[in-house]
Amino acid sequence: MPYGLKRYQHSEQCHFLTFSCYQRLPRLRADQLRDLFVECLERTRRSYRFRVYGYVVMPEHVHLLVSESETEVLAKAIQALKISVAQRMRHYAGVGGTFWQKRYYDHNVRNYESFVEKLRYIHRNPVKRGLVEKPEDWEWSSFRHYMTAEAGPVEIESQWTADRRNGRTLKLPQLPGE
Repeated sequence: MPYGLKRYQHSEQCHFLTFSCYQRLPRLRADQLRDLFVECLERTRRSYRFRVYGYVVMPEHVHLLVSESETEVLAKAIQALKISVAQRMRHYAGVGGTFWQKRYYDHNVRNYESFVEKLRYIHRNPVKRGLVEKPEDWEWSSFRHYMTAEAGPVEIESQWTADRRNGRTLKLPQLPGE
């Protein structure tokens, strides 16, 4: 978030976040480093009890679509996530120096159309960058959750996860001929 701009945070407010590696260096280019980020994201999500609706981990930046359960939790959670990732990168991968840019971009998502637009942007980012041909081919994204309704490494807040929490199972429609 640029200095001097006021952050409007309300509980349950959805946010589209982007944060980058220091000097936009591709510090997350290796598969195991993106895996490590995803593990830290899930751990932080549980600790700070925020909801993740979508994410993508790119080689030099991350996009998240999230909402906070309590006002003021999100900034603390992102700070904790960035610290956790940087520490684990130093310890396990020997990645030294400054890992993240200091600030992050935060856009309040105010309506359904904006939510869908941001989620599509997140899922299409690896394709747009030429990293894969189809969104489902990028492992470090929430796209597969929306495509298959299966649980992944990060709990994604959707009707499917709400049903799973409440003991209901999702019935996918049968295709003709099945």
